[in-house]
Amino acid sequence: MTPVTLLTGFLGAGKTALLARLLRRPDLRDTAVLINEFGEVGLDHLLVEPVQGEVALLRGGCVCCGIRGDLKAALIDLHDRRRRGLVPAFRRVVIETTGLADPGPAIATLVADPVLRHAFAVGSIVTVVDAVNGARTLDAHAEAVRQVACADRLILSKTDLAEPEAIASLRAQLAALNPVAPVTDLTLDDEPESALLTDDPTGQGSARRWLCAEVPAASHGPVGAVTIESGPVDWTRFGLWLGMLLNRHGARILRLKGLVAVAGVATPVVVQGVQHLVHPPRHLPAWPDGTARTRLVLIGHALDGALLRRSYGAFTGASAVVGARAVSGPHAAPAQAAADR
Repeated sequence: MTPVTLLTGFLGAGKTALLARLLRRPDLRDTAVLINEFGEVGLDHLLVEPVQGEVALLRGGCVCCGIRGDLKAALIDLHDRRRRGLVPAFRRVVIETTGLADPGPAIATLVADPVLRHAFAVGSIVTVVDAVNGARTLDAHAEAVRQVACADRLILSKTDLAEPEAIASLRAQLAALNPVAPVTDLTLDDEPESALLTDDPTGQGSARRWLCAEVPAASHGPVGAVTIESGPVDWTRFGLWLGMLLNRHGARILRLKGLVAVAGVATPVVVQGVQHLVHPPRHLPAWPDGTARTRLVLIGHALDGALLRRSYGAFTGASAVVGARAVSGPHAAPAQAAADR
């Protein structure tokens, strides 16, 4: 399946400027790009010629397509053109969203659509944050908060134009919103690496970051992160808990990432979710730190960590660890525990 990277960020953050610089790299020439408002963004200087309709070629060999309507239709058309040899072969797709876009619906299209999920797979969600205006934007716009909370990687742009104290404060704000996403500084003088678009968010390196992520004890706003850690769990019981959780609170949970130690299975299972949708689980060949333990990070609105851990314990029978303390689930039946939540 062709991986799809979502490039998002609020208005003026520098998404298009970053994308234009990345697409000049020879190792990204086998990339297809889907953008909104084709012809009205800063990729014009990279265009070679129109192919047909909303499709154009870029100098590096990439395919560039405009999204005038439905994302599904654009992806199917792009896939069909590749199959018929009407556009150069590509190995990945990058979707640049509008500055006001919530990443959730685009991910839902890829994960839930029965046609697309056989041809495309969700790659990374990369969010660009403006170091100069980022703090004010996050305080004023819920869309910007969701973009940060959903990200696998954060790009901090314009760091050469912001004061060090402002950058440090913004970093703390980003860490509270999304402690598992690595932050990369980038100025106009820096050469962006291809890995910004090609990193596997479910790979060994990414999983190691989740395990080592420092999650603040309390959020400083309506959106924050909660961790749940335990030993091995029964996969069926874990799935029941997760399904009930997202069914009831999916609108409040913006992002879910973690590794699950499944009882009787030697290797870890990666789970990821955006809002009420869960990506297909993926097995890793080995534990990143050599220790089999379940670690989940949930990012969302007004999440109660104590309640989440208690419900986890009730459903799975595992003790959720908070720091050095073990918090066992209540003795109520799982169905009753779910109703109480």
